[in-house]
Amino acid sequence: MPKRLDRLDLSRGPTRREVLRAGAWGAGALAGAALLGACGKEEAPVPPLAQGSDPWRRFAGTTINFISENTAPTAAIAANLKPFTDLTGIRVQIVNLELSALVQRVALDMASGDAQYQVIYADPYQVLAPYAGGLADLREFIEDDSYPELEGGVEDFIPTQMDAAGRFERADGPIYALPYDCPTMIWQYRADLFEKYHDPMSNDLGFDPTPGADRTWEEYRKIAAWFNDHVDEVKYGTGQQAKQHDSLQCDFSNVLWSYGGDYFEGGQKAGLLGTTDPGASRLREDTAIEAAAFYGDLLKVAHPGSRTWDWDGVGAALRAKEIAMCPNWHEFAASNEQVLPGKIGYAPLPKGPARSSDIYGGTGIGIAANSTGAARGAAWLFVNWATSPKTQLANLKSKAGGGTPTRTSVYELPEVKKAEHRPSALPNMLTGPAVSKAWEKDHIGLRPKIPMWNECDTAIFTSLSKMIAGQQSPKEAMVDTADKFDRVVSRGWFA
Repeated sequence: MPKRLDRLDLSRGPTRREVLRAGAWGAGALAGAALLGACGKEEAPVPPLAQGSDPWRRFAGTTINFISENTAPTAAIAANLKPFTDLTGIRVQIVNLELSALVQRVALDMASGDAQYQVIYADPYQVLAPYAGGLADLREFIEDDSYPELEGGVEDFIPTQMDAAGRFERADGPIYALPYDCPTMIWQYRADLFEKYHDPMSNDLGFDPTPGADRTWEEYRKIAAWFNDHVDEVKYGTGQQAKQHDSLQCDFSNVLWSYGGDYFEGGQKAGLLGTTDPGASRLREDTAIEAAAFYGDLLKVAHPGSRTWDWDGVGAALRAKEIAMCPNWHEFAASNEQVLPGKIGYAPLPKGPARSSDIYGGTGIGIAANSTGAARGAAWLFVNWATSPKTQLANLKSKAGGGTPTRTSVYELPEVKKAEHRPSALPNMLTGPAVSKAWEKDHIGLRPKIPMWNECDTAIFTSLSKMIAGQQSPKEAMVDTADKFDRVVSRGWFA
């Protein structure tokens, strides 16, 4: 019989194989391993705040470790940790890893019962959902008056991001992470070429080609084909990120949701708060099959390189003047403006029969539940500081990194609002109007936040790759994926 990780003999400690399998099969398994692994170990209490002392200096002299994906905000913070060290006396060591390596490292650390990494970049799909039991409930610190106040409170974070990046299953339950970054896919296009060819394109196509959420995906395809036939400044009208990779799932998801389809019966609610039981897969429905058929048609007019590109590849193609437009993460704006200053425009993605949908890829940072003593308190001071309005503004201005804020108050600052228009000292803010629309509840696109998402992700991009290669029809690809999704979910946390 299969056995769950939380029922294993943990007196010997879980093996690496068992821990990695836990990463694929669920929150409960990991939580069981992590919590049971800590049994019998005496936990050091968090030192109390001395009367009249500075709460920011409470853990001076402590060293903590922050494990993160190599992202723009982390690059900015790593380049300028002095303000935090000066404020707190705490030393922070940052470990940057590719996401899959980070997930494995976090799984092993949690299952060990110790906390080598006190602060964790908690990707909603690969860390938070499967390992929520290994993350501290941040309300422990937010509601404790002996810690510095969380400036602006939880309410200052963009609501959809707070739910998607910080919570699991319950809106009124634990807060496992605070929103830290917020990459979101939007329509990026050569504004100079759209302006130059607007009138002939409009006359030939019979509609206004100006990019935005009022355009349809079918119109997007026609615009791409028009550029293919009429414009010499670029080789192709569009580029897609259709490599057999997570990027293909992201690229397709925008179309799937716009057609009214979804991955599971739980729909966008399963993406916003997450669930361990998303219901049956919806990929057998006509909406999903129609979305897949359209996506295949779109690839037929896209740059041939699309089949080998992820987000970096398609971003480089736009900057190299290979394509006129593409869907891509909004934080590529800073690179775009360095290479083609003033020539790239940003808008929400096109709509389908149901809506316009822009996939959200943001992540929060949290604290390992197994962290103890001064390191536990110091980790919270870092999480508080790293997500504060002042730090987010500094990240936005950083030459080493960047990223865009996750707090409403930062977007309301006069200098930030001014940067939404050229000339802009903060080029990522040129995407501000587009992403603000994309984060609204009826626009945001959310993958299923479930413990088993890694396996489901592989299933969908593998089937789509077969479809693109002509090995499966759109219906076969979607039904095959739905069958795999249902098997993964029915197996749940079992190895």
